[in-house]
Amino acid sequence: MALLKMKFPLQRRVHLAQGLWLLSWLAVMSGAFTFCLGVYLKTELLRRAEVMDNTEIYVVPNILMLVGLASIGTNWFACRVCQDSLDMSRFPRWKHFLLAWFAVAFLLCSLLIIAVVLSYALQGHLEESLKVGLRNGIRFYRDTDVPGRCFQKETIDRLQIELRCCGNNNFRDWFEVQWISNRYLDFTSKEVKDRIRSNVDGRYLVDGVPFSCCNPASPRPCLQYHLLDNNAHYNYEHQSEELNLYSRGCRQALVNYYMELMNAIGPGVLSVIFLQLSVAVSLRYLQTSVEAAMALENPEEESDGFLLEKGLKETYEDAKTTVLNILKLVKVNPTTEETPEVVGGPDAAEKAAAPVANPAS
Repeated sequence: MALLKMKFPLQRRVHLAQGLWLLSWLAVMSGAFTFCLGVYLKTELLRRAEVMDNTEIYVVPNILMLVGLASIGTNWFACRVCQDSLDMSRFPRWKHFLLAWFAVAFLLCSLLIIAVVLSYALQGHLEESLKVGLRNGIRFYRDTDVPGRCFQKETIDRLQIELRCCGNNNFRDWFEVQWISNRYLDFTSKEVKDRIRSNVDGRYLVDGVPFSCCNPASPRPCLQYHLLDNNAHYNYEHQSEELNLYSRGCRQALVNYYMELMNAIGPGVLSVIFLQLSVAVSLRYLQTSVEAAMALENPEEESDGFLLEKGLKETYEDAKTTVLNILKLVKVNPTTEETPEVVGGPDAAEKAAAPVANPAS
């Protein structure tokens, strides 16, 4: 029994074709929208590529761009089918392509669902990637004269200012690295010499942070150095001066930014999936109803349209049987042992099979 069978008079088939034509063009625009979403997301990721350790998260925008371009082509094809659906002489030429079209349409929907799932599943990988990338960025902050790292300082400073953050986890991360270049240190100064000698690795460590960590909302001028010394500044208590520096780490700020971006993109992608499924269902009804009308003596009479020719269980069994038959055809048959031929013809074979007489008897 056909699944979700419906009656389609001629007027209803015409309305279905017209509505599907508009829906298909809307799906073409949604494909362009999906492609733009992918480009925007990848652009935002590439902006922070210098503070990311791997590119696994790029699979999400790549899928969106691929599906967007493919959706434009498949839904444009659906528009052409709608235009020829009421012309009985032109519609049969699309019949052999429709099965492939349905396969591509459901594949695109599956890829979009995978992209939505991955955007949340890869949050842990994104956080770990940012953790390593920011740690390296802070460590190479001082290397303004080293090729390949000369823009690292500008990148970190802009990041901390734009996202209102400081350090990897917090501002104390700057205390663990030498972020001031040796080029700007006075090695004749006793303070500099003492700090370098007091460190095992010979680094110049200070309890200070770059200027980009300063919070403009602080009521007092920003304090960058001697942040843990209450006696170094008047009326200062480092445990209560929360507004002096940004308290949030840049890793958490970036994760929140990208997850908010994913949350904003998610509903749009789900809407595209729903629209693509609507086009596929409508086109299936149009295809089956028009093919049924072509089989009638009078094509203008009422015809039947359905989603599946059989029920779900029967369709599944038929598909399973078809797949098994295909696998049997491609399966390599095991080699069989061949019986060795006896030289000398059948007489020699009989002699070889006869028992050998005992010469002593």
